[in-house]
Amino acid sequence: MAYKERDINKLYYTMGEVSAMFNVNQSLLRYYEKEFDILQPKKNKKGNRHFTAEDVENLKIIMHLIRDKKFTIEGARAYMSQNTDAEKNQQRIIASLESMRDFLIEVRDNL
Repeated sequence: MAYKERDINKLYYTMGEVSAMFNVNQSLLRYYEKEFDILQPKKNKKGNRHFTAEDVENLKIIMHLIRDKKFTIEGARAYMSQNTDAEKNQQRIIASLESMRDFLIEVRDNL
């Protein structure tokens, strides 16, 4: 049986890691933190931000609404306040389908 690597889930992600994940500037993340109440990264004594997995998930939703669906900041904020659970569920489904697609591509390539 082949060894399969486990996904390593971190408790906290630094500002640099999150900005690299989404390919955005750190200033944009700070701006979204001010605009969206749902984003609440922890700050240490130095003021460095540490994002939890839930913050990253919420940021995925915000980026999806603004970039893909072309919502304005105000529209995305209003949508998030009303439909947070539905949007999180949709993001989980998308992530699941993407991982399944990657697996099927890997199986095809190994044939």
